Order: sequence, then structure tokens, then C-alpha cells
Amino acid sequence: MEAIVVLVGFLGAGKTTLLKRLVSSYIDAGWNPYVILNDYENAHLDAQQLDDRLGADGLTPMDGNCVCCSGITELRETVNRIPVREEGVTLIEANGTVDACDLMEFLGVGIDERFLPPVQVSVVDVKNWQRRGDYCELEAHQVRVSSLILLTHVEDAPEARISAVTEDLKRLNPGARILGTDELDVFGLPELSPSDNEWARYQHDKAQWASCSVDLPGLPTIDCILDICNSLPKSLLRVKGFTNIAGQSVDTYFERCPDGEVSIRDFNGTALTTSKLLTVGQGSDPELLNRVIAESLKSSELRASQ
Repeated sequence: MEAIVVLVGFLGAGKTTLLKRLVSSYIDAGWNPYVILNDYENAHLDAQQLDDRLGADGLTPMDGNCVCCSGITELRETVNRIPVREEGVTLIEANGTVDACDLMEFLGVGIDERFLPPVQVSVVDVKNWQRRGDYCELEAHQVRVSSLILLTHVEDAPEARISAVTEDLKRLNPGARILGTDELDVFGLPELSPSDNEWARYQHDKAQWASCSVDLPGLPTIDCILDICNSLPKSLLRVKGFTNIAGQSVDTYFERCPDGEVSIRDFNGTALTTSKLLTVGQGSDPELLNRVIAESLKSSELRASQ
């Protein structure tokens, strides 16, 4: 029977980084992973970075909905359509605002008998855990039915902070294993058992917010990316995109995490869509995004003329 591993965690916690590691590890070991990616806006953006290893037959992006709400039926049907494979494992990355308890409750009903009961893995950003303002309750709820909790962004965190976060997680989910990502045995994930932790219903509509995306033209310099990310309001919990920087042979991927940190790197994958800028959070608006892009280009022209 094939295991289903569901990755959950708040925006920017490191789910996609973990997913890439799992995909590479399983493929290199001769396994056949199938990936389902869910996001409110343009799930194809992250999917493109996995396409070179999985191919179109091993990957389904799902955007425009939330897989614990309006998208649960589509998710279940997508799982049941996954082709039978030798050494198969199914990996589902849920969007960063998912009600993880509802997702597991509903996903486990109606799955084809060739699959094992789904198990959940939470990714927790130690640096920002429970520093989410209005979204702390949602973040805490996301760990309650996870069989395994993985700690990320621990490199610069003091031991006291790591210990405090760990104790908090044990209180919320006493039965879960808690590990750093460097301690993870990726081949042990399919052996996990579903959580039996008790949980109370969460009013998930509190966590609903807007999302949008716009086409992003080629940019003259990296500074334009920083201008865009720094100009967008903090109410936007996630900013990400990819584009071409003048004079560079490969596209550039960037993201602004909820703590405001901007990460910029080469875009690894095959671009299946035009360059995009997308946001998740209150205030997501195409007009705003286009205005900020235009202002960044004007600022670049001014810098070049000085």
C-alpha cells in the first residue's frame, strides 16, 4: 500500500524546501514520488521548480482554493487518480493557512484502498513561532494532529528559544515526535502512524485572506526586487515571484517571508508560465502590485542616471 504524507505549516516555515529534499531523496533511492501542491495563488510557481525531477506525470498543482475547505473534494479525487507505481509515495504540500485538523479528518474519507491512512508532518519555524499576531491561533492549530513536527530556522536561535518552542509544541501535541530537519530520516516517513491527539474545532474563516498575482516584466537589477518587496505592506504575509534580471542567463526566484526577510536565488526549474509576482494576505490587489513594479523601475532609472 502507498503512503500519503501531508506537509503543513505556516507561510514561510520551509515546507517547499522540505518537499524538494524528500523528492530528491526518494527519486535517488529508486522510489516514485507523486506530489500535489496546493496554494491560494499560482501553485504552478512552486511546481515549476520540481518539474525537472518529477515531470508533468508526477505532479499536480492546485491553486485558487484551500484543500481543507472548498478544495477537499478536488484533492481527494486527485489522490484517487494517481497512477499505480512500484515504490510509490504521495506527498501533499498544503497551503500555509490550512486548517490541518479538518484536512486530515476529511482527506481520510473516500481514499482508494490502495493507500494507507494519511499522516501529517508539521514544519515549524522556531524563529517566528507564535509571533504571527492575529494568526497565532491558526499556527498552533496546525500542529495538533501531526505525527511528526520538524523544526526549521534553528541556526541562529538561542537554545532557550528552541527549548521554549519545543515545550509549547509538546503541550499542544504530546504524542508527536519533534526533530530538527537535520535529524530527519526521510525514508521513515511512510512508516509513521496517524496522530490520535484530541483537538477542538477551529473557526477557520478567521484565517481567510486575499491573494493575487500579476505578470512581472524583466528587471534591470536585483535592487528592483528589493524595492518591490520592501514597498509592499506588511499585511501581505507572503510575497514571491520570479523574473529575469538583465544580463543573467537564468531566471531569478525571490520571496519575502512573514518576518520581512527577502531571499533571492536562481530559479531552479522549467518556467511553464510568464514571470510572476504574487502575494498572499490582507491587501493583495493587482493594482497595488502593478504600481509597486512601476515605481521600482522608475527608481532603477534614477539610480542609473546618478
